[in-house]
Amino acid sequence: MTPAELSRTVLRSVRGAVDEQELSVAVPARIVVQPPPRPGCGDYASNVALQLARQAGRPAREVAEILRKRLSGSAGIARVEIAGPGFLNFTLGDGAQVALVREVLARGDGYGGGPAAAQSPVTADPATDSAADPAAHTATDPATAPAAGPVTAPAAHSTAPAGDARAAVVAEVLARIDAAAGLGGRRQADEQPVLAPAPYDLATLIARLGVDEARWVLLRPAAQDPVRVPERPVQRESNPRFRVQYAYARARALGRHARELGFAGEPGDVGAPVRGQAADDGSSDGAGSAALALKSFHTLLATYPSVVESAARLRAPDRVVRHLEATADAFFRWHDVCPPLPVGEQKPLAVHRARLALAEAGRTVLANGLRLLGISAPEHL
Repeated sequence: MTPAELSRTVLRSVRGAVDEQELSVAVPARIVVQPPPRPGCGDYASNVALQLARQAGRPAREVAEILRKRLSGSAGIARVEIAGPGFLNFTLGDGAQVALVREVLARGDGYGGGPAAAQSPVTADPATDSAADPAAHTATDPATAPAAGPVTAPAAHSTAPAGDARAAVVAEVLARIDAAAGLGGRRQADEQPVLAPAPYDLATLIARLGVDEARWVLLRPAAQDPVRVPERPVQRESNPRFRVQYAYARARALGRHARELGFAGEPGDVGAPVRGQAADDGSSDGAGSAALALKSFHTLLATYPSVVESAARLRAPDRVVRHLEATADAFFRWHDVCPPLPVGEQKPLAVHRARLALAEAGRTVLANGLRLLGISAPEHL
């Protein structure tokens, strides 16, 4: 169950309570569910009861109890608990993570937005950056399609001044994000965010940094934050853009090596971590650290569609950028303690097929996000 599906389930419970006169409130248009602020509070949480309490004329915990009873036993939900003043905490069923991986892989480049979202042109010259070369991608895999179509002049829908590099790129990317969120063609020019300007024009940035780095530098800051231009692009993991592309390339390499070993991904139980290894979170408990790394990775995959929706609604492409950074970091933390490939003379097992499928789901999310940003997803780095 994804956050979007859980949100719809909670919304149905509110609507049912209103229809049966358990609650006297206006049914909200949408209900937000998100990962809880700390471990031990389930997989997702919602403050819907607190939002409805005043309108219902009842204590928030009482509203939460009405919804809890309706939600208990819902498909995909193992447990619903009330916390604090009236938060609802949801623990998903045992098969939720496997179902998530299946969904991501089944939807491919449509996960988080339809394929049409990938068709907007990109403002750049491919000759300025080898990573923009479509030949670097494998067309047979939807997750490895080029991050965008032929690089041309700024998209026709952009209303930004010709010399405003940041506004032009942000407007183009927001049009692509709107299409992914199902809002294509419904946005007006005055809905573009007010941005702190870039210190250089786009041609200068591309000449200095290359296409991918220039776009990342322009898209990463929040609207009012300044654009910080590095002296030169750094091709190592201290660079967030490189780290995201490297995570994608690493996931692609896992698939190639698995094919050489004669096995493919199949969603399932990813098993326990390699003995003696732990996620780098300061914990001495390797199993506990690995579990946190796995949960974080799954959560970021599950919340990608809602991040795209919020980026469209709030006019904030930086949300997609930062989500990709978090996803890449979570991929590496999980990958380091749960290697998807067999080691030494070990034969491929079901756990390796499950881990490979999870890595492929991560690759899909990274590719789809990079495509929205108009940044390449290179097969090799």
